[in-house]
Amino acid sequence: MRRLLILVAIALLATAPAILFRLWGLRPSPVLDAAIFGIAILAAGFLLSWGAEAAEQHISQGLILAVVALVTVLPEYAVDLYYAYQAGRAGPESQYVHYAAANMTGANRLLVGLAWPLIVLLHWVKDRHRYIELAPANAAEIGFLLLASLYAFVILFKGRITLLDFLVLAAIFGAYVWRVRNLPKTDNPDEEEEPGPAAALNKLSPGRQWAAMGGLVVVACVVILAAAEPFAEAMVETGRVIGINEFLLIQWLAPLASEAPAVSVAVLFVLANRAGNGLTAMISDKINQWTLLVGMLPLAMTVGAGAVSALPLDARQSEEFFLTAAQSLFGLALLLRLRLSVTSALALVGLFSVQVFLAFYYRADEARTIATLTWLAWAYLGLSAILFAVNGRRLIAILRTAFFTRSAAIQPAGSRDQMASAVDGLPR
Repeated sequence: MRRLLILVAIALLATAPAILFRLWGLRPSPVLDAAIFGIAILAAGFLLSWGAEAAEQHISQGLILAVVALVTVLPEYAVDLYYAYQAGRAGPESQYVHYAAANMTGANRLLVGLAWPLIVLLHWVKDRHRYIELAPANAAEIGFLLLASLYAFVILFKGRITLLDFLVLAAIFGAYVWRVRNLPKTDNPDEEEEPGPAAALNKLSPGRQWAAMGGLVVVACVVILAAAEPFAEAMVETGRVIGINEFLLIQWLAPLASEAPAVSVAVLFVLANRAGNGLTAMISDKINQWTLLVGMLPLAMTVGAGAVSALPLDARQSEEFFLTAAQSLFGLALLLRLRLSVTSALALVGLFSVQVFLAFYYRADEARTIATLTWLAWAYLGLSAILFAVNGRRLIAILRTAFFTRSAAIQPAGSRDQMASAVDGLPR
């Protein structure tokens, strides 16, 4: 408990400058503003993660991983929805439209290209295991992420994200949460009771536990709401002041700060010998961002505009969205054997590094940037097609398990006979 109280005190101290800046209206410089408010958002994210983590003892495993993934990325939602809200106020031709789309695509690609590999590589460094094995029940995560990724191509074809897309994507996320709500906990004799400092809360009475969890979440939400607007604006101004394209800062640097708490929770799972839960949390994080975050952008625009609005995707944003959807399919294709290996992690981070490097290298050449994004997206799709073809029977088994069975009948990756029996054993 002492450790938890010290960490909470440190987090609150980290948020104090941002609260004072906001109350007094201080804006000394864009760079300092971005640092002050970014640190506050990061600290609030950790408060959220501790509150959500402590709830693990009270909720089923599948549901709590989904809830943890959703709660810990609230900082990302706050920043991106602010850009979308301002886009609605300023109009569809404003730069805020580009900022909202950039933040959303950057956050999604960071998860698959950096966070997923980080969990696998950390597990390898810690235990020398060459892959993280997922439970059969995790077919639900793969199935619903595939559904959302395929729908992304519908949005791409339309060239805009509308309120109808919000309804569809929210329905996909709701169905996913309903599907995983009663998944049992997996037994692992080597795992620790709790992955992080919030374990101390389990020594309190149930009433005090819920009060502490609620307090952490409320304080964190207040800080995030107070810091989101100045942080988002400071990121734009910082790019202009230091001579770096603000589009790239918003796409890559802002999500790094807002995603850090969610990734830290997954890292704690790995350190507690629960690598499968850590990877599942990151996959669930991707599901909620690829559904709710994408779908809520036109909703925020509508609120800002005071009328029904849609988020348009111009040539650059269409290619960014295309690349994000293609990367999602590639990540899914690597998960079809219900595990993610070190080799797969290196492939994800390698391709991600290439796209980030080229984005900065061609930052002054819009036409070259669009062409590069297109080629990278087709490369992702080509690799995905090969993997889907090779693992076709496993894909069928995963989809049947995800959508049509009560229990997880699919087995971990193995021989072709094992895969065939997994498919044949599922109800038709």
